[in-house]
Amino acid sequence: MTLREVVSAADKRAFLELPLRLYRQEPKWIRPLDADVEAVFDPAKNKAFQHGQCIRWIALNAQGETVGRVAAFVNDKTTNKGNDQPTGGMGFFDCIDDPAVAFRLFDACKNWLQQKGMEAMDGPINFGNRDRWWGLLLEGFEREPNYQCNYNFPYYQKFFEAYGFHVYFYQLTFGRPIAGPLDDRLYEKANIVAQNPRYSFSYLPRRQWDVLPERIQAVYNRAWAKRGEIPELTLAQAKHLVKQMKPIMDEKLLWFAYYDGDPVAFFLSLPEVNQVFKHVNGQMNLRGKLSFVWHTWRKTNRKAFGILFGIVPEHQGKGVDGAIIESFRQLAHNRGFQYTEYEMNWIGDFNPKMIRVAEQINARVVKKHATYRKLFDDSRPFKRMPILH
Repeated sequence: MTLREVVSAADKRAFLELPLRLYRQEPKWIRPLDADVEAVFDPAKNKAFQHGQCIRWIALNAQGETVGRVAAFVNDKTTNKGNDQPTGGMGFFDCIDDPAVAFRLFDACKNWLQQKGMEAMDGPINFGNRDRWWGLLLEGFEREPNYQCNYNFPYYQKFFEAYGFHVYFYQLTFGRPIAGPLDDRLYEKANIVAQNPRYSFSYLPRRQWDVLPERIQAVYNRAWAKRGEIPELTLAQAKHLVKQMKPIMDEKLLWFAYYDGDPVAFFLSLPEVNQVFKHVNGQMNLRGKLSFVWHTWRKTNRKAFGILFGIVPEHQGKGVDGAIIESFRQLAHNRGFQYTEYEMNWIGDFNPKMIRVAEQINARVVKKHATYRKLFDDSRPFKRMPILH
């Protein structure tokens, strides 16, 4: 077996096509778009290259057949943030059921990261935002993966754990039907907030989408940044995020809470486009585009996907979560609402407040991923992700 750095066009094609061969018989696997995967490794498209670097390899057997792949990366913004040691990342791991191949790929990541001054690696994670390609699937193999979310074989878990990775945190994906009641506690919260006229709740109509990046940035940085390992969101990143989402956004899924007109919370969802992309076989060529347009026009997608939920600290514990969710529920239960199923972006087990919110909408855990961490010095004590309070 040999490892080869992915450089040539043929290597890139082999990197993309290995999962197609491995998962061909897996009925729930949905092929990611080739362009989405390649964008991660393109400095012109991935802003993480402005403060980081990455490398990727394919593993080949004696016959020259691709039997594994992996990528490793260093993000200078997160290597030390919230960590006791400089920590890099690895991801986009796929492998035949052979521990020798898996360990060779892990070794390549470890050695490269050590050369960059890293003392640990997290994986499988993304070279970029946490809402994409993050975590190893442990439970929920019977459900289709959401857009840009990892789906993998169950045997990958034994490879990670046998190599010495430990669970840094679990990622919980909650889901529920759109129809049905909320927990009584959320109704109580909504009623309390309704008596305060300084609060208002509404979805962001299409005609106001030009202000969406600023509103996302304002709430995100106050609600999430500077906590643990989560970096601040720049306006450029927010604009890039909106630009990527815009072709599929539905105004009735973009909710904000306001206090005296100032955005203090968001509840942002998108149509779960893997329900459309599963028909294009990873290629947005002419045939893929026509298929995408047809399924979008026919509104065959019945699943919505929550991507961001956050409340700025000074408005937490006041019932804003219940009020914004109830506002959405009242709209979603109207006749003619397109979506019948809802899944939330993953919630880390280090975030009990958000887990309680998910439980109060009567959602259940439908998928479980894990972010693993491998300390290069096995004698050092391992610490899990700290609980957010």
